[in-house]
Amino acid sequence: MDRRSFFAATTTCFAGQTLVSRDVVAARKTESPKNSGARISNPIALSTYSLWRFRNEAFRDVHRCIEIASEFGFDGVELLLYQIEQNTLLSNSAMQEIKRHAFRLGLPLCGMSTHQGFVTPDKEKRQRNVDLTIGQIETCCQLGIPTMRVNTGRWGTSRNFDELMKNRGIEPPLDGYTDEDGYPWVIESFEKCLPTAEKCGVVLGLENHWGLGLTPEGVTRIVDAVDSPWLQVTVDTGNFLEDPYERLEQLAPRAAFVQAKTYYGGGQWYEIDIDYDRVAKMLHRHNYKGWVSLEFEGMEGYETAIPKSLALLRNAFTA
Repeated sequence: MDRRSFFAATTTCFAGQTLVSRDVVAARKTESPKNSGARISNPIALSTYSLWRFRNEAFRDVHRCIEIASEFGFDGVELLLYQIEQNTLLSNSAMQEIKRHAFRLGLPLCGMSTHQGFVTPDKEKRQRNVDLTIGQIETCCQLGIPTMRVNTGRWGTSRNFDELMKNRGIEPPLDGYTDEDGYPWVIESFEKCLPTAEKCGVVLGLENHWGLGLTPEGVTRIVDAVDSPWLQVTVDTGNFLEDPYERLEQLAPRAAFVQAKTYYGGGQWYEIDIDYDRVAKMLHRHNYKGWVSLEFEGMEGYETAIPKSLALLRNAFTA
């Protein structure tokens, strides 16, 4: 082949490859995400709280909860630390066995919910709760869990949780104090926890729960004051009893984790009719791609209610 013929043939070959490449790119652009193999849903986890709920003794064992999460087809598991503390001595061996069990079933331990309380004028009590929270962060680290739900705590003026729920989460401060007194206590306490959170690589997620976290303004006030990537927000879809969508919208930009409530069979304390299509679109609008953890709080049997809840969330959070 002479030089002119060689370059002519090569040019024709490259042109053909260009046309093929353009065809492939065009095909990929028109290919539906469903058929591409790409993940099209937020990963959905089962919180072990959904089964135990502080009253179902058969599910106190987190190993059984992990097995049910696998059987029903969840993508991961969120642990309730209180549940583990009530059932197992928190030895390193026991914790590693939990991690190994989840790994064997192909389920990441994606989050952990903890309890602490900083809403108290007692400085020593606040420090004890700081120390407690630091220990919880270290437990997360041992389990390989990347995020941990935290609370502000509350005043403790309600006789019990049932009374708190009857009052829709609203609780009067201690005599002689106001909520304004509580914010500096909470902010200072979380700031003390941050060096450990950063060292362990555990993002703290302040939940819109009770106490000073009852409102989105309270949550964002604390998170903005601390101003650290290691304190963000755990968004709970079932803890705003009035104007839930407007309030959830305020927290969505800071969401590090989402807990999704369902109430099949009626709620234990209350019931909210949550439009999860609307919630999912809102979170996606704020580019939330992280975990959604089911917290089932209904009275229906778990055998039917939890699979229905998973289907509901899976369908809503599919892009």
